[in-house]
Amino acid sequence: MAAGSGGLKDATAIVGIGQTPFAKRLPEDERTLACRAVLAALDDAGIAPGEVDALASYTMEETDEVELAKACGFGDLTFFSKVGFGGGGSCATVAHLAAAITAGQASVGVAWRSRKRGSGPRPWTNTTVQLPTPAQWTRPFGLLRPADEIAMLTRRYLHEYGATRDHLFNVALACRNRANQNPAAIMYDRPLTREMYMSSRWISEPLCLFDNCLETDGALACVVVSAERARDCRRRPVYVHSAAQSLPAQHHGMVNYWNDDPLTGPAWSAARHLWKHSDLTPEDVDVAQIYDAFTPLVLLSLEGYGFCGRGEGGAFTEGGALETGGLLPLNTGGGGLSEAYVHGFNLINEGVKQLRGTSTAQVPGASACLVTAGEGVPTSALLLRS
Repeated sequence: MAAGSGGLKDATAIVGIGQTPFAKRLPEDERTLACRAVLAALDDAGIAPGEVDALASYTMEETDEVELAKACGFGDLTFFSKVGFGGGGSCATVAHLAAAITAGQASVGVAWRSRKRGSGPRPWTNTTVQLPTPAQWTRPFGLLRPADEIAMLTRRYLHEYGATRDHLFNVALACRNRANQNPAAIMYDRPLTREMYMSSRWISEPLCLFDNCLETDGALACVVVSAERARDCRRRPVYVHSAAQSLPAQHHGMVNYWNDDPLTGPAWSAARHLWKHSDLTPEDVDVAQIYDAFTPLVLLSLEGYGFCGRGEGGAFTEGGALETGGLLPLNTGGGGLSEAYVHGFNLINEGVKQLRGTSTAQVPGASACLVTAGEGVPTSALLLRS
C-alpha cells in the first residue's frame, strides 16, 4: 500500500460522508440509492460532482462505474478499482483511493456501497454457484451460509479458550446500546436484554439470532482527497493514517481449513502491516469500529489487532469494556448487528463521525479510530486520526 518513500501516512483525508436511510425494504433500486449516498457525501465535502476523477467499490457492488459516473455527473475518471470479498473489502476501497491520490493518479476519490440485502436475495441461495473448488469441502457437509462457517469456528474458540455465550452477548449488547442512541439505526427503538438474547432462536448453534447481523437495504459513500486539498474542504478532515489489506498464506475463506491455526485469521496479518506503517499502537486507539457480521468476529479481531492476548477476547469484553467509557468503545453507531449491515461501510462513516465529534454516541476527545473489515475473509483495515 505504500506510495513513495513516505507511504500513505496522513497523506490523504476523508472529507465527506453520506448515506441513505436504512430499512428492511426501501423502494429505490441500488443505483438510485448509490447516487443519493454519493451526492450527499460530495455535498458534505463541498466538492462538485464534476471534480470526481476516482472511484472504488466492491466486486459485489451492482452499480458500476459507468452508471454512477453518468448519473452523478462526474468528470473524466483516471482511476477506478473494485475490491473483492464482500465485507472484507470495505476499508480497502478507501485505501485504494488513498494510494491513487498519493501516487498522483487522481485528486478526488469516491468510495461507495449500495445494497438491497433486506429485500433482495441471499447470495448463497444461488445453487449454480455453490460449488467453486473451495466450497466442495464445505457445502456438501452442511456449511451452506456464512453463519454456519463462523459457527464452527466459534465452537472451536469457545472450547479452546473457555469463552462463553455471555461474552458474545457483551458484544451484541454494546452494539445495541449504541444503536439505541442513533436515530438512523434500524434497532434504534429496540433495546436488548440478556434474557432476550439467551432465549432467542438458534441461527447456527452456538450463534443465536442476536449474534447475526441485520439484513439491510441502504447505501453509503465517502470522499477522499489529499491532505493539502482537505484543508480547504467544508468539513474537518479525518486523515487516513495507515491502511492495510490481508490475504494470509493458505487462507480458505471463513473456515480457514488449511491454516495451521484456524483461529488466527486475516486480522493478524492485516494488523502487522497496519501497525508497521503507523505512528500509533493499539493503546492509542480511542474508539473502534470492528466488523461485526457475527459477534465472535469481534473477539477474534480484538486479539488479531492487539488489544488483548491470544484467547483473551472473551474476557476483554467483561465489565463494560466495549461500552462508552469502557476500555475500547465499540461500533458507536450500532454496527452491522444493530445499525445496518451494508458490508461494513457504515463503520467507516461512523469512524469519521467520531473524529469529527458528531457521533450520536460520541467518545469525548476521540482522536484515533480503528476501522476493520470482515474477519474470516481476505480483509482490510484503516487507522483514522483527526
